[in-house]
Amino acid sequence: MSIPSPLDFSNPYPSARSAVLGRNLVSTSQPLAAQAGLRMLLAGGNAVDAAIAAAMALTVVEPTGCGLGSDAFAIVWDGQALHGLNASGRSPAAWSADRFAGRSAMLETGWESVTVPGAVSAWSALSRRFGRLPFADLAAPAIGYARGGFAVSPVIAHLWALGSERLGGQPGFADCFLPGGRAPQAGEVFRSEGHATTLEAIADSHGEAFYRGALAGRIAAHARAHGGALTEDDLASHSADWCGTLAQPFAGSVVHELPPNGQGIATLMALGMLEALGIGRQPVDHIDTVHLSIEAMKLALADLHQYNADIDAMRVAPGALLAPAYLAERASLIDRHRAGDPGHGSPGPGGTVYVAAADAAGMMVSFIQSNYMGFGSGIVVPGTGISLQNRGFGFSLAPGHANQVGPRKRPSHTIIPAFAMHADGTPQMAFGVMGGPMQSQGHVQMALRVLHYGQNPQAAADAPRWRVTGGRQVAVEPGFGADVVSALAQRGHEVTVERGNGVFAFGGAQLVLRRGTGYIAGSDPRKDGQAVAF
Repeated sequence: MSIPSPLDFSNPYPSARSAVLGRNLVSTSQPLAAQAGLRMLLAGGNAVDAAIAAAMALTVVEPTGCGLGSDAFAIVWDGQALHGLNASGRSPAAWSADRFAGRSAMLETGWESVTVPGAVSAWSALSRRFGRLPFADLAAPAIGYARGGFAVSPVIAHLWALGSERLGGQPGFADCFLPGGRAPQAGEVFRSEGHATTLEAIADSHGEAFYRGALAGRIAAHARAHGGALTEDDLASHSADWCGTLAQPFAGSVVHELPPNGQGIATLMALGMLEALGIGRQPVDHIDTVHLSIEAMKLALADLHQYNADIDAMRVAPGALLAPAYLAERASLIDRHRAGDPGHGSPGPGGTVYVAAADAAGMMVSFIQSNYMGFGSGIVVPGTGISLQNRGFGFSLAPGHANQVGPRKRPSHTIIPAFAMHADGTPQMAFGVMGGPMQSQGHVQMALRVLHYGQNPQAAADAPRWRVTGGRQVAVEPGFGADVVSALAQRGHEVTVERGNGVFAFGGAQLVLRRGTGYIAGSDPRKDGQAVAF
């Protein structure tokens, strides 16, 4: 393998993991799912086949992060061009603002939090356009895990127990996910015949049964029985949309995110501000680097919360938020020695799982799917294994806000895949960081570490993270030195050191970096996953 430029293979962070290298590679948050993807590559499939098989398997083996009722997004390098796919669902036609009048916030659980699930449509759309293997073959590992059972992995077992405490009373949840009346413990075998049967129907119909067939009927009937608004027409009207990407030059590379309704634009805004500030003068974990990164992220998140929405409802064009002059103006508000509490700017008019896969022919995939908040709404359609997301919670109830709830509308969304290209237009890295509002913040930290400072993907995944939590408040992992924590406090940051398993708050990263004719991958130690290659 030729190495075009130096890469630091050392790992200064406390992890026993090494970067994984190979010509064909899958990296995701659960080992059985990673191996499901690898099986497709070994069978002659490509990176898209591998990503879909892993994603299907994740609905079985990591139900705490996704399900058959998830949403999904993807960025694909097909060997010649970059493609973006938005497979997030829209709200039911009956979701008018009046329906939620009198509430202070959207509901987190139950049918009134469920929008049309999009993940199945993502699998179908990706397979039809780019896949090499028959669609039914991709579901085989997932069906096997569901019907034959699998041993629950440790982090997922812990999340399962937490989810059951909150959602055990939701319709269908206990029957599906609490065999014997409790969450399975680590190492216990879990089976779901309903999930297996549903996957077979999806595989046989290329997803049609889920949106316009028998499964759609069962989903809509369950909604009606429990006062939900979702109908057969809402499901039948769903489409996954090829949407292209937004791009931001950074550190000699170009970082790509999907356009809104996802939060990826916040990553690009923060990176643009950091470029304007000349980030990189100090080491990656130096107080100056950390402080500037936090401050740029605050500004980007302020704009995100004000403007981000279904792209058809946005009142400010994404290009206006990424205009170099606007980002330089926002960056000029940052005090290099003092924490700020910024509001949004005024530009001119104008519970998640992640899979990275790459193959020897050069195809690379950045794919993400999620139920949101762990098990999502808690709703499970009886006898099907279909657990439904709660993406409706992402809507605003503020009158006149671009993201105000409305009929057949996509909510502002947390899950985002990312991709980096070299300045010459060749592919560089597929990456993502699972974890709700942590995702755009995690993308900034991964881009900074790998693209700007040359850390290898595993070191970048292992490194301690920070998370903006509101105002001047910031949470950091214990891996940051006491000197950095103290210096942040001296600059006015209200710092909390969060101990314990960082996956709950600091996300889980997966990265695949292209180097010469092969790839280098990292998989986050905060989760159960792994990178696998040959």
